[in-house]
Amino acid sequence: MALYIGVMSGTSLDGLDIALIEQTSAINLIATHYIPMPENLRAELLGLCASGPDEIARSAIAQQNWVELAAQGIRTLLDQQQLKPGAIRAIGSHGQTIRHEPARGFTIQIGNPALLTELTGITVVSDFRSRDVAAGGQGAPLVPAFHEALFEERTGNQAVLNVGGFSNLSLIEPTKAVAGFDCGPGNVLMDAWIHQQRVENYDCNGQWAATGTVEPTLLKALLSDPFFMTKGPKSTGREVFNLPWLEQHLSRLPAFPAENVQATLLELTALTVVESLQSAQTDTQELLVCGGGAHNATLMKRLADLLPNAKVASTATHGVDPDWVEAMAFAWLAHCCLEGIAANRPSVTGAKGLRVLGAIYPN
Repeated sequence: MALYIGVMSGTSLDGLDIALIEQTSAINLIATHYIPMPENLRAELLGLCASGPDEIARSAIAQQNWVELAAQGIRTLLDQQQLKPGAIRAIGSHGQTIRHEPARGFTIQIGNPALLTELTGITVVSDFRSRDVAAGGQGAPLVPAFHEALFEERTGNQAVLNVGGFSNLSLIEPTKAVAGFDCGPGNVLMDAWIHQQRVENYDCNGQWAATGTVEPTLLKALLSDPFFMTKGPKSTGREVFNLPWLEQHLSRLPAFPAENVQATLLELTALTVVESLQSAQTDTQELLVCGGGAHNATLMKRLADLLPNAKVASTATHGVDPDWVEAMAFAWLAHCCLEGIAANRPSVTGAKGLRVLGAIYPN
């Protein structure tokens, strides 16, 4: 038995998810802690996703602030569980992605693991994506291997959908290696649009989208992006899908009611997930959803409508809280690294072979 902590902040930039797991023959979630992202840090991290002045120094300062926030959250979690740092074998820290361009041979997550080790007194494993990219892979998504480990006892053809800023699928079949890929935007465009139009960070339960009507001409334009024409292995990020991308499409079309744009963006997320799933796994029996999208009732209903022959449900129906799956995954990836277990899947990322992922910063 060993205890690991996973720290995850995704492309939604809403906050840091911190999960404590017990790794035995199974993966057990013990405790969790969430820290909202301070607005000034969120704005700076978002700004670093595109080129700008003095970005090297700015990224160095931003990651120090990110690590201080993570360390504070880890200490709080340990205090709540009455645990000393020595009880934790390692922290798996994803860091914050600011650039992801595997086609150009790089992916960048900032998170200063050396400082996190100093502030917590715990060994840190980080930089999980670079080795897969170095081996010719996409470096993402990395969670399919974890989904496979978490749900390996299930029978039948199953898919796990993570909907954060972007959406990705893991395809789990009894007689095949796990497959998976990014589908496209998850919440990233919906979040950006509602923030611009209503100064809200996200569309709670998809309520605003539910008041609108899908605009077919806009949907067709959005679906024409070359990313949607490709099959996996593939991954994407803010470099491709962002507010300027949406505004460019809108500028070429008549003006639409803002709520209709939101409804169309939700339809884009649902359609690209379902079309990707049906082309890769034609007889899915169950789609399990995790990430923030699992709480979007409008999105969940639309997925169910588009997949009438599959059960669509939150991972909570199998005892796994959808909010903590990714943080758990990076705790598990730290375990794999320390044990020398290859944790990428070439069938997912396109890497030349299995690789042990992560860089270790010993306490």
